[in-house]
Amino acid sequence: MPIRVLLVDDQTLVRTGFRLILGSEPDIEVVGDAADGQEGIEQGRRLRPDVVLMDIRMPKVDGIEATRRVTKASPATKVVILTTYDLDEYVFDALRAGASGFILKDAPPDQLVNAVRIAAGGDALLAPSVTRRLVEEFARRTPRAELPLAELTARELEVLKLIARALSNAEIAARLVVSEGTVKTHVARILDKLDCRDRVQAVVAAYESGLVQPGVAE
Repeated sequence: MPIRVLLVDDQTLVRTGFRLILGSEPDIEVVGDAADGQEGIEQGRRLRPDVVLMDIRMPKVDGIEATRRVTKASPATKVVILTTYDLDEYVFDALRAGASGFILKDAPPDQLVNAVRIAAGGDALLAPSVTRRLVEEFARRTPRAELPLAELTARELEVLKLIARALSNAEIAARLVVSEGTVKTHVARILDKLDCRDRVQAVVAAYESGLVQPGVAE
């Protein structure tokens, strides 16, 4: 089954360009596009895509509110925020709204394609060079949250720290000398215990709780 993608951006050229890039990939299908947030919400509910590429600044309903409504209506749908600036202030609100990652609008075609595949697979953070800085800045601006970290085992805490450092399941498996399947099990338990919908939300939780300190390497 191809990865089903919905494009939501008020710029026709952006939607057309992305459709051409993604439509040429055999494992990706662009199932629709929308020119504003309200239309994006409606199409998201109707089409139930695997991935939504969502602009932030749009008429009628902005990308933050659209992200919130799309992920609420379809928790399995991953929303990737399209941003012009790598530290766009609005993406912090998008994180809270349920965004699963970020990519710059001027990213090379291969990065766009890779971002869609990664988001659909739910494996690693998108564009770590951008996303990690965003998450760390988000953590600096956000009061420390009380999270049920005590419910996590020592190994799960270790895995969560590595997730927060933008490591993929394969990289975590290599670091801990365990199978990738074991890592996937740990990740699933972490998400369940912390009530996080995906890895990006788990990263935010790790920073918010103080488990991981911005800019401090393990």
